[in-house]
Amino acid sequence: ITPASMTIVFLSITIGTIMTMSSSNWLMAWIGSELNMLAILPIISKPKTTRASEATTKYFLTQAIASAMMLLSSTINVWQTGNWNILELKNKFSTTIMALSLMMKMGAAPIHFWLPEVLQGTTLQTALLITTWQKIAPVTLMYMISNNIQPTILVSAGILSMIIGGLGGINQTQLRKMMAYSSINNLGWTITIMAFSPNMALMNICTYIIMTTPIFLMMTNMSTKTLQNLSTTWTTSMTMTLSIALLMLSTSGLPPFTGFMPKMLILNELISQKLTTLATLAI
Repeated sequence: ITPASMTIVFLSITIGTIMTMSSSNWLMAWIGSELNMLAILPIISKPKTTRASEATTKYFLTQAIASAMMLLSSTINVWQTGNWNILELKNKFSTTIMALSLMMKMGAAPIHFWLPEVLQGTTLQTALLITTWQKIAPVTLMYMISNNIQPTILVSAGILSMIIGGLGGINQTQLRKMMAYSSINNLGWTITIMAFSPNMALMNICTYIIMTTPIFLMMTNMSTKTLQNLSTTWTTSMTMTLSIALLMLSTSGLPPFTGFMPKMLILNELISQKLTTLATLAI
């Protein structure tokens, strides 16, 4: 891929996300997400390997289905209300489909199956892009309609994401798959609190992005793709190995690291909302 075409691709990814985030109209939000999705496909398929082609196909199919659900939901809502406004998503059926399509776009359980496979088939830089930048648009849309989504749907998906993300990462030796399950787990926390305190959900996802970015950048710098690689890197760069270890502990929400702060605030909010059972489940 030439530098000019790469510039166009990255520009399209950026414009697509910004268009989705800043639009007040479902049609414009959908166009932005489509532009973003189509622009990232050449980046995923850049390494000319079978795994990369497979990852590109999986990503395209899941995102296309999610986009179709998004368009179906907004169309049904327009039939009912006569309004394309994002904040006017009043129809319960439309809201449920929209919530599921956004969960599919960001890779939250129970529609998470594509994320570990896609990350495993791409380079570390592309994996960073998918786990951080690609989450911004769907999370923003979910934030905008959070008042209309039934809390039961968000909480159920959130708890399921936490469980799958936590258990899925245990038996992994591939760092990209571990980071994919870490992403699913963190999305679980974000989605659960979205029903009760959307601002806290935004803070959680921002903290996650800030912590994940340096992990991927350091793994790229050291060319580590498995736990075995990581266990031998301390001989060449002890500082980076230690930094990755501390950042991973922070991402998992261990005190006294930064990643513990949003989790503690989320648990505090759940308990103050008389949802002690839910808080216990989250722990």
